[in-house]
Amino acid sequence: MIDDVLGPSLRVLFCGINPGLMSEATGHHFARPGNRFWPALHLSGFTPRRLAPAEQGLLPSFGLGITNIVARPSASAAELTAEELRAGAVRLAALVERVRPEVLAVLGVSAYRTAFARPKAKIGPQEEKVGGARVWVLPNPSGLNAHWTLERIAGEMRALRESLDAG
Repeated sequence: MIDDVLGPSLRVLFCGINPGLMSEATGHHFARPGNRFWPALHLSGFTPRRLAPAEQGLLPSFGLGITNIVARPSASAAELTAEELRAGAVRLAALVERVRPEVLAVLGVSAYRTAFARPKAKIGPQEEKVGGARVWVLPNPSGLNAHWTLERIAGEMRALRESLDAG
């Protein structure tokens, strides 16, 4: 299991689907070299420089945190069952209610659709809230999600950041 990265006064709690095997081995979120989370986070303006996975502990100083829908690591999110995703959504809602970020940013529209029973959800802001927080669905930054380029992922993250900055 990989620890959540949390802190006081989170603006955004980023939520991956589940840890990959490299993340499990290192204890760092989005640790696989081909994952675009860290570069996209910087390109979107959330961080002043590109952070390495080992620097995840700096995120709360930027008002950011990381968790996952499902704690069980796997080589691919496709290995998760619908039941695991739904159970993870219940746990996630309780975490969000306790930590109280402004926005829960879920990184993966397919997992979000299954976990929260929102089959028509699309990338971007959602109408419903989770645990009292606004929800924004972002593309999965995994290198396996090849039809989303780094630039497009960063653009979606930037839209989220700009919506926060606009108040």
